[in-house]
Amino acid sequence: MKKIMYVLLAAMAVTFGSCKENYSQGEKVGNLIEFTKKGVVWDSWEGSMNLTQTGMNTSGEPFYFSFDNDRADQDSLIELMKRAQVEGWKLKIRYHAVWGFINMFQNRGETDYFVDDVTVLDKDFANPLKRIGNGEHGRVVDTVYVVIDKNELLHRKK
Repeated sequence: MKKIMYVLLAAMAVTFGSCKENYSQGEKVGNLIEFTKKGVVWDSWEGSMNLTQTGMNTSGEPFYFSFDNDRADQDSLIELMKRAQVEGWKLKIRYHAVWGFINMFQNRGETDYFVDDVTVLDKDFANPLKRIGNGEHGRVVDTVYVVIDKNELLHRKK
């Protein structure tokens, strides 16, 4: 019986000892889709963003992140995120990911990706025509419509 207890204690020590606070670190660039405070037992600020590479290109899957409930120094970042959501700004989020049982009960946030810093990259990301320096805001010059006739396509295949 003592051997089983020692094995269980050793397994628990290895399991809890393998939890990592900074499993990975990185940066993501994109525009905010959602930023809300939610939770059943522990309320936390959660968000998601469309990732961009260059220009208006976005990747298919959003990046989900949380603000860490264990940190009290993030009020200014949360206010910045609220404004960025309303204004449509392009952001760079620096984050770290945790691994293991550190966030098992989601007491720190719903995801394992926690925001460390936020940088506004472009305040006019959603409206690139505002960048024209001479005051002109652009206009539509011509529009092209393409109509495909299904009958014509069927005759070409024969």
